Amino acid sequence: MSRTSPHRHAQETELSRRGLLKTAGGLGAALALGGGAFAATQADAAPATWTHPGMLHNAGDINRAKVRVAAGTDPWLSGWNKLTANSHSQSTWTNRATATIIRGGTGQNYGLLYNDIAAAYQNALRWKVGGTEANAVCAANILNAWAKTLTSVTGNADRFLASGLYGWQFANAVELMRDYDALDLAACQEMLVSVFYPLNNSFLTNHNDACITNYWANWDLCNMASILAIGILNEDSAKYDQAVTYFKSGAGNGSIAHAVPYLYTDSDGYALGQWQESGRDQGHTVMGMGQMGAVCEMAWNQGDDLYSYDSRRFMKAAQYVAKYNLGSDVPFTTYTWGTGQSCAQSSQTVVSSASRGQVRPVWAQLHFHYNRRLSLDDKYISQMYYNLVAPEGGGGDYGSDSGGYDQLGFGTLMYAK
Repeated sequence: MSRTSPHRHAQETELSRRGLLKTAGGLGAALALGGGAFAATQADAAPATWTHPGMLHNAGDINRAKVRVAAGTDPWLSGWNKLTANSHSQSTWTNRATATIIRGGTGQNYGLLYNDIAAAYQNALRWKVGGTEANAVCAANILNAWAKTLTSVTGNADRFLASGLYGWQFANAVELMRDYDALDLAACQEMLVSVFYPLNNSFLTNHNDACITNYWANWDLCNMASILAIGILNEDSAKYDQAVTYFKSGAGNGSIAHAVPYLYTDSDGYALGQWQESGRDQGHTVMGMGQMGAVCEMAWNQGDDLYSYDSRRFMKAAQYVAKYNLGSDVPFTTYTWGTGQSCAQSSQTVVSSASRGQVRPVWAQLHFHYNRRLSLDDKYISQMYYNLVAPEGGGGDYGSDSGGYDQLGFGTLMYAK
């Protein structure tokens, strides 16, 4: 395919998978999709039939990883080895469930939650891919303990980061375990609705009573991801639609047009999109690739193609972010926004080099979607993945602070195609 293929037509309609998923079934449709384009068939709405597992991983992803690892085939085996070497994936992990999680301000203890979620997710993956019962028991015990113990997430404004990040991650671990008898699915569903959703909804609705542009894209995105994940887990159409609608037309910086405010074409003909946090630092910018990527993948597995929405605007942003973090120059348009409660103006005039080249496990998902599912030339995303990241690990492999746990990871194992 020619290198100009990612930006063939500005008017190109988004791909739609829902009609295919409804007629062929989730796994069959996923296998049938390949790189073809399908015309949109209906207006966006929650699926009439929900796909489970259907968040970051579907049944096809799990089966492929299981077969490839059993056969000892790379890169899946390398991804599996990253998983089994991680301390969080051991079936001896003991949960530290507590009633109140605090992020921001006095008494912070949120590391208890993000470490336990990483452990639940990694043990769930080991069970799904490797079939080991001890890992299933461990994952279920962690999730059940938190579901029955956690009653509040609090702190300063950072409580909204906690509600978003750990809401969608917890829901994803539950989704992998939902068919395991020892999991108390109802308790998990209820806890997410009573503890996480009110904060998610409050932030997207009121933005902590600040100027609508005050908070960076990631704040919106993680709360959107949490609402979407809770909607899928609980088969709640209203929540699912709330998240998808916000992605497309929300007032805050997490909606696609605000998150990617400026578009370009570089000298080699590749379409690029400036990310909303690019003038801030590259750590948070790469974090954005993971948060928007999570939203897009979860929606994809329920039949909505947000990856391609608005002429693949997200792909253009990912190419931009990857190109800059690989060491190349990118264009930058002065970014101006309103801050605080008064919307006092602030501006960034250059792309930030802070944290440039930071490695986070977000690129496998994007590469294997755009390049392998859709057969598009994703030059910079591809180089970012193969040159800096592969094989991807997860929480515990990228430092001990919270930034190393903003993504669940293990994309090499679960997305390689």
